[in-house]
Amino acid sequence: MPADVSRRSFLGTTASTAAASAVATAATTWTAKSYAQIKGANDRIGVGLIGAGVIGNAHMDVFNNLKEKNNLLPVAVADCWKTRADAGQAKVKAEHSLTDYRKLLDMKEIDYVTVAVPEHWHWTMTIDAMDAGKAVYCEKPMTHSIPEAQAVMKKQKETGRPLQIGVQAMSDDSYITARDAIRKGVIGQVIQAQIEYVRRYDAKAGPWREPQDVAKHQSKPADLDWDAWLGSAKKIDWNPHHYFEWRCYSAYSGGICTDLFIHRITRIMRACDLLYPRRVVGMGGIWQWPDGRDLPDNIEMICEYPRGMTVYVLGTMSNRVGIDHLIRGYRATLYFTPTGWVAKDKDGKVLAEHRKTGGEDQNLHHTNLHNHLRNGEPLNCPVELGMAGVVAVNMANESWRTSQMMGWDREKEKMVPADTVKQSHEPEKA
Repeated sequence: MPADVSRRSFLGTTASTAAASAVATAATTWTAKSYAQIKGANDRIGVGLIGAGVIGNAHMDVFNNLKEKNNLLPVAVADCWKTRADAGQAKVKAEHSLTDYRKLLDMKEIDYVTVAVPEHWHWTMTIDAMDAGKAVYCEKPMTHSIPEAQAVMKKQKETGRPLQIGVQAMSDDSYITARDAIRKGVIGQVIQAQIEYVRRYDAKAGPWREPQDVAKHQSKPADLDWDAWLGSAKKIDWNPHHYFEWRCYSAYSGGICTDLFIHRITRIMRACDLLYPRRVVGMGGIWQWPDGRDLPDNIEMICEYPRGMTVYVLGTMSNRVGIDHLIRGYRATLYFTPTGWVAKDKDGKVLAEHRKTGGEDQNLHHTNLHNHLRNGEPLNCPVELGMAGVVAVNMANESWRTSQMMGWDREKEKMVPADTVKQSHEPEKA
């Protein structure tokens, strides 16, 4: 992305402008099936599901919830473990069960695909799907690395294919309405935000460990294509820990940062009109579960943004006591609540409040994509927002790995040690 493009040019369009742009894009670039054929509310949308594991099954549940209401056609399920692909086919009553996702992409009757696989495969499958003329719902994070995210964004711009990133909290209108209130000056100059994702795992089987599945599959299932699952990752012999517990290993995942923090920081990005951070620090360690994982089991991150504010994200997996989700301004503080948000001044006086519609719901997030395909409704988590999230969480992980503060080189569009790039300490005008 060119360094002189402002955050508002990506994230700050009004609803009417975004809708007009989306309609224009859909009408001129949608070729998986002609736009005229699927724009009507009663026209069926063909779906292919890539990935039939835990998250893949969650998407299948959503598909089954929506298939009648949203007029969806289950065409195919693909997974490199045939047993899972067959089970997925039966679950959604699809016509095809496949072990090679590329065969799914060849099917003309498929309009969009879900990509619900380990992170290291996201970019390849998403790019292949767009090249095949498909719209995509890609699970978060959009990609495993920053260069992969840049490649996906470039491809999306080239092809114009609709791409929804699976940060489903963006289908809760709390964050877009908070953005509008902040723009109007309700809380004054924004200086800081905080948010968390906390859990408490069992002491014997820390974050993302699946001891029962590992014990059951000490030998590789005969119908699982291990080399296909590894993809671009280092080739190793069958390892059930890596297959079932891939979020513990950096070859396939970014752990807490990419799997959990992406849900949280994207909310603050939307509400505060944020794009790429200036500097990021990630601090934590493998403190409670030194069980062979190479990603932290507890981590925190602080991001500094050019608008003149910081964002703090807490991520302990050893204690579920959280902190308030809030945005601090000079005039007031905006608190996110289970029902929406409320802005209060220093004396506790309510200056504004909002009762949310929608929610952190995959059903709503998929429906938003369906509506985008049919009538140009703006996507709730488009590629630009997915890219911004990938940058922040990868910078946090790199800071943790290297014990350095990371900076964003705007000219070269890459993360670098913060002391190697000149950074201003004054707010940047929007």
